[in-house]
Amino acid sequence: MSDATIVRAEGLRRSYGSGTAKVEALRGVSFTIGAGELVVLRGRSGSGKTTLLNLLGGLDRPSDGTVTVAGRRLDTISSAQLLELRREKVSYIFQSFGLIPILSAAENVGVPLRLLGVPAVQREERVKVLLQLVGLGDHMRQRAHELSGGQQQRVAIARALAAKPTLLLADEPTGQLDSRTGAQIMNLLRTLVHSEGVTALIATHDTSLMEIADRVLTISDGVLTEGAAETPGAAETPGAAESAVPAQVTGAAEAAG
Repeated sequence: MSDATIVRAEGLRRSYGSGTAKVEALRGVSFTIGAGELVVLRGRSGSGKTTLLNLLGGLDRPSDGTVTVAGRRLDTISSAQLLELRREKVSYIFQSFGLIPILSAAENVGVPLRLLGVPAVQREERVKVLLQLVGLGDHMRQRAHELSGGQQQRVAIARALAAKPTLLLADEPTGQLDSRTGAQIMNLLRTLVHSEGVTALIATHDTSLMEIADRVLTISDGVLTEGAAETPGAAETPGAAESAVPAQVTGAAEAAG
């Protein structure tokens, strides 16, 4: 794991509405994430997880505070530069998978590479490698709607990693899966994040998935209550709050069914 900082959030606030109708979704959130870290953002529904992910990914602007991703402070760059950053440096995994139903698994994974203008030969090779990594090498030609929920989420993971992003943001990636399949998906994510050298922030309310993280951030009512002061590698320090020694990952590439 590198000592480089990939994500820096400083004093983030996000509010909606005004007056008596004003709602503060985030209230002074600050933390950093180091290169190669897999960080889990834990919190109940409505705690501010999705709002925070949207700010980090440049999909929304904070009411106050700053976000720096891969050395770029998002409030200081143009809309065109922000679009370029999202296309080349940041990838997303959504709870709803977000696949195009009429496209095959391979075609879905290849979409980000097409947008970047990657030549067909290199694109097809990258797609093949990724689908094999997620255990779907034999399902490349199947359309998305023909796959199970676990298989669709594996395709979504492969697609998110296709362009070799610096930062991966995942919003409840196991929210529509049963507990067994969800655990397989999270273990797979851990394996791929480390093998691909990606930094990842995964939002979830499932406490059983904490053990795969290098570090855990806990958010409640828009405030980070645990983990904000930890530094990369703190999860390996005895007594670190809500941390755990990463579980040994085996069989992560097995098909989720």
